[in-house]
Amino acid sequence: MPGRPPDPAVVPLVEMRDVTKRFPGVVANDHVSFDVRAGEVHTLFGENGAGKSTLMRVLYGLYRPDEGEILVDGQPVAISSPSSAIHHGIGMIHQHFMLVDTLTVAENVALGSTTTRGPGNDLEHVSARIHELADRYGLSVDPQALIWQLSVGERQRVEIIKALYRDVALLILDEPTAVLAPQEVKDLFAVLRQMTKDGRGLVFISHKVSEVLELSDRITVLRNGKVVGTVPAAEASRSLLVEMMVGHQLATVAHQAKGVAGSERLVVTDLRVRGDRDTEVVRGCSFTAGSGEVVGIAGVAGNGQRELAEAIAGLRTPVGGTIRLKDIEVAGRGPAVVRSAGLGYVPEERMRDGVVADFSVGENLMLVANGSDPYTRFGFLRIRAIRRHCQELVAAFDVKTPNLDTPARSLSGGNIQKLIMARELSGRPQVLLVAQPTRGIDVSASRYIHQRLIEQRDSGTAIVIISYDLDEIMALSDRILVMYEGAIIGSADPRTASREEIGMMMAGIRPGDHVVDGDQRARPTDRQAGSVASA
Repeated sequence: MPGRPPDPAVVPLVEMRDVTKRFPGVVANDHVSFDVRAGEVHTLFGENGAGKSTLMRVLYGLYRPDEGEILVDGQPVAISSPSSAIHHGIGMIHQHFMLVDTLTVAENVALGSTTTRGPGNDLEHVSARIHELADRYGLSVDPQALIWQLSVGERQRVEIIKALYRDVALLILDEPTAVLAPQEVKDLFAVLRQMTKDGRGLVFISHKVSEVLELSDRITVLRNGKVVGTVPAAEASRSLLVEMMVGHQLATVAHQAKGVAGSERLVVTDLRVRGDRDTEVVRGCSFTAGSGEVVGIAGVAGNGQRELAEAIAGLRTPVGGTIRLKDIEVAGRGPAVVRSAGLGYVPEERMRDGVVADFSVGENLMLVANGSDPYTRFGFLRIRAIRRHCQELVAAFDVKTPNLDTPARSLSGGNIQKLIMARELSGRPQVLLVAQPTRGIDVSASRYIHQRLIEQRDSGTAIVIISYDLDEIMALSDRILVMYEGAIIGSADPRTASREEIGMMMAGIRPGDHVVDGDQRARPTDRQAGSVASA
């Protein structure tokens, strides 16, 4: 349960007064006032592009405010850089990870140390401390692992450990639960509550209303860069927060799970895939997806989902098994063959793998179809036809952009995801593979994308969704498969299964397993361990 509202007479740990931040043509923060007190969780809530992350980047020293002031413990301060913020006891875990891919976990944690010698930069000391934090908070990670070899979930854990290592007084968390299983969210919330009991203040940014209501003490809603209002969590409701966020109530996405799928469009048989460390991370997976069906693959980050998706998309060569798209064998034949066989692919990492950040919106929309009719003639691009096609996609998928020439990096996460969906669905795929469809996306954009996926299913497309968000999996899927340690260890019908049942499988406990001291885990050691028949 959320705690009581803080005493207004108490001096805040951090206070932002009338902060304004402008970019060319945009006022991202318009005279925003916001404060955090010791021992509370103060949530920032709002749509993508509302100004939440910008405000926190100002507080963390990544941006300088054009107007307003920041006070720490009641005293005005100038925060000109992240090192200055850390000096004032402010840490931040970013939605898009601030890690150096070519360095190890320990080296990333050590970066930014206030000393140039001694234990602060002794990597053995850092590694030992990482092990202590990992053991204490259940954030399993190898200090010697290179960042580029880690899954999204593992990178998130590194960011959390990096902040905990600095023992900050105030911690900003931007979408920290986006890649966590339900049990991990509960564990994280227990850690965060302990941090507030210890006197730390937390700024929590999330688009998951249930989490916001569960964890927060106070909730401040931003819309179009302005504060709509601040409410105690005890007085807030889902409908109130959504209405404050968008200015009106949102319609519910109607979805009824189907009992029977159509003809098989995707057949994966005994698939085995090696990861970046050359160890087998997908271990004998078998499943099917039929026309007019959504198959959801649930699991905690780092259990082979990324490698499975890349193998199906032709980006990673399997070491065994087969992948058939409408009777065409595509395993190991590359993305061009996979796409021509009828696969559309929305990757896990939008900015890294889904778009070319410096390309324009229009260029990103045409990455796939730029060499096909009716967009070329005699080897030359038909610019008018291309721009007309792009404008139609932007309108059809509600991509909010100033124009087609805007760089993709300037769009919000939700609009980048809409852009990718527009591009992939414009090719009329037989099978659509979507990884993390709404990670880090606000409620309004999430509902839009969910509705698009359901419409696509109803049009006959076979859809495979890989998501770490169990609520999303249960809301969209006609059939749920659970992946653990590289294998599919169970299946569930979303119409009858409970979150607890699926959550147990995500923790490695198969249906029917006898649990001894809470530690009976599935150990997929043979080919049958990874295969679940798809009825």
